[in-house]
Amino acid sequence: MRLVWRDLRGQVRSWVPQLFAHRADGTALLADCPGHPDAGGEGRRGVAQACAHIGWTYRRLPPLDDVVATNLKWLAGYRHPRNAGRLGPMTAVVEAFRRPRPLIEGTEAVGDPIEVLPCVFHAQWHDPLTACLDTPLHARVLVGPQGWSSPGKTGGAG
Repeated sequence: MRLVWRDLRGQVRSWVPQLFAHRADGTALLADCPGHPDAGGEGRRGVAQACAHIGWTYRRLPPLDDVVATNLKWLAGYRHPRNAGRLGPMTAVVEAFRRPRPLIEGTEAVGDPIEVLPCVFHAQWHDPLTACLDTPLHARVLVGPQGWSSPGKTGGAG
């Protein structure tokens, strides 16, 4: 979705928000999560005014922490179904992390890390598995089933 309008000087302006949600009750939400706090400037004000005019809710979310953003970008690279592996490995991956354990331990319990890690990252993106995204992903990061909670854990990716 791209919103396009003319500013007070007649210049064409546009803005592409990151999220549009049409709620079950018929209302709409437009949300932005900028890369830095000052992003958007006049554009975000224009979008906020347009949303208010047509009865939509507009939310500007705070930028993601750099580590969280990096982890999400990494996991997003594994979102494609080709990374799910064959049905056997995905089932085995989810089972291997039924209880939280270090990434490398659960991965090696399933098989060759070269084959299994893409499946683990895919499962983290699509929510059967989760890990703390507040610290850089590494071999010893704890990975567990969706819904598992540990101190400081932000949650899954997808």
